[in-house]
Amino acid sequence: MTPEAYRWMREPLVSNKMTPLEAYRKAVESDNRSSLFEDIILGNAGCPPNSFFAYLYSKNVIKDRWIEAEDIIMKDLDSSYRYAKYVIKGKLPNKMHNTMLFCAMEDPSNDYLKRYFEFIQ
Repeated sequence: MTPEAYRWMREPLVSNKMTPLEAYRKAVESDNRSSLFEDIILGNAGCPPNSFFAYLYSKNVIKDRWIEAEDIIMKDLDSSYRYAKYVIKGKLPNKMHNTMLFCAMEDPSNDYLKRYFEFIQ
């Protein structure tokens, strides 16, 4: 799990509100999309957006590409790689792919970048 996901997964947003982890778990339990859960994960409900749970929500609840979350998912290399492999099942959309290319120029030794580029070949 990425440090960004771990940092926010247990911290309450505001008293009496769900954390991104709780929102994700409730969404999985209900097996339905919910604008409330999506807002929490996307950071529209008083908490920072969460890349890892955005990826998991798209994979396990939507079971397809979640275009509204892609700007958030691409902020984390691990989540981007997993989104490509397990949700899109191929090359990321251009904006996300270009971010991966840029990051590869900055840090060519990054394991998630290596995995992504091996996966799409």
